[in-house]
Amino acid sequence: MTRRKIEIMDTTLRDGEQTSGVSFSVSEKLTITQLLLEELLVDRVEIASARVSEGEFQAVKNVLSWAHRNGYADKIEVLTFVDNGVSIEWMVNSNAKVQNLLTKGSMNHLTHQLKKTPEQHFTEIKQVIELAQSKGIATNVYLEDWSNGMRNSPDYVFEMLDFLATQPVKRILLPDTLGILTPAETFKFLSSIKSKYPATHFDFHAHNDYDLGTANVLEAVKAGIDGLHLTVNGMGERAGNAAMASVIAVIKDFVPEVEMHLKESSIYKVSKLVETFSGIRIPSNKPIVGENVFTQTAGIHADGDNKNNLYFNDLLPERFGRKREYALGKTSGKANIEKNLQELGLKLNDIDLKKVTQRVIELGDRKETVTKEDLPYIISDVLDSNLYEDKVIVESYVLMNAMGLRPSATILVTIDGEQFEENAQGDGQFDAFMNALAKVYAKKSRCLPKLIDYAVRIAPGSSSDALCETIITWETEHKKFITRGLDSDQTVCAIKATQKMLNII
Repeated sequence: MTRRKIEIMDTTLRDGEQTSGVSFSVSEKLTITQLLLEELLVDRVEIASARVSEGEFQAVKNVLSWAHRNGYADKIEVLTFVDNGVSIEWMVNSNAKVQNLLTKGSMNHLTHQLKKTPEQHFTEIKQVIELAQSKGIATNVYLEDWSNGMRNSPDYVFEMLDFLATQPVKRILLPDTLGILTPAETFKFLSSIKSKYPATHFDFHAHNDYDLGTANVLEAVKAGIDGLHLTVNGMGERAGNAAMASVIAVIKDFVPEVEMHLKESSIYKVSKLVETFSGIRIPSNKPIVGENVFTQTAGIHADGDNKNNLYFNDLLPERFGRKREYALGKTSGKANIEKNLQELGLKLNDIDLKKVTQRVIELGDRKETVTKEDLPYIISDVLDSNLYEDKVIVESYVLMNAMGLRPSATILVTIDGEQFEENAQGDGQFDAFMNALAKVYAKKSRCLPKLIDYAVRIAPGSSSDALCETIITWETEHKKFITRGLDSDQTVCAIKATQKMLNII
């Protein structure tokens, strides 16, 4: 069976940058473009809008300089406008070679925003396309508000398409600008267009205002669309655009007759980089890339995974460069505990495993967050065993913070029965504590893990004047892990979490 090829155009750097509060720097745009083209293997990248700012111009110029050197110039696209050639001049000066020309795809927009007739609009579009062609710039055409156009003024839309069919246009881009389409409408509208213009390349651009972005994309593919516009993490204006990760998985698993050349295993890597650069956190339950989506919580699910993978589906985490995890909490069963103990290299007999399972459930009932790294301590506490007792104890500390002086800390630490006392200064009380601790471990010729994330929150179920919880993420050469401390004082929380880390390592 011959598989139909669909182009994927990523618009994270243009439409995705319209996410409130997001602005990518020149170097960030280049880095993301490189990853999208060379790692994720998308077909095209829309990187900017013409005329936005000097910074945007420099970013486009920088990206195009790299693209020309590496043979990607025809894969880099810029949104332009019908503006008497101003956008084209901007394109020429930035060395861009493909414009995505924004035109009006509904009579409502044409009448009330441009206040022009279709004939006037078509004449101006034709002039821009001719000018672009004379400058060696290829043209794709956006029909802004196309979805409302199909609902309310379809005669105008087809008049526009008839006109564009006479022009040297590479692709026609059909956006659901306001995210108003239902899946049934998406299929109906695109089927009618593809049947009338079978030789024309059409792209579909979905927005997610009703959370139907992925569903509409699926229907667009079934209707015979030639290309899709997606964004990493679903970034975009208002509720965002159709999300790259979800769409790739859906098409791969449910439309086997369609071919895409994307590298699934790179999705998570690119997603995390965009999260870092944009500052927009990925929701923990976001499909494919969310922190918890490959985490089994219920004990019956972990048990089923042990018995012929009864709770697996086709969304295997390894496809996306990830791994399955098993959460610990009040719904945990013995199978969950066993899965986590296996990763720690620990094994318990049935009686001891039952006791530990019960303790984890009790902690979950109290809304305690239980991690895999907590298990040795729970085991030690429950079984009254010396096997996992604390070998490192922070016996005492004095934290000083005085106006005009750097914070300082003096600590007394016991390691395997040997006591060490050190003092140090830092940028804060906890930083001073860690600097003193580093001196202690230097005496033992050991290095501390790198602290890569530090979060403080009121413990679940507590009020603002009760306990707070500090969650610290550490990284060694071999793994990342999280420790947690609970106390009424934030710095003490952090010290408790640090002592737990010292015993884990």
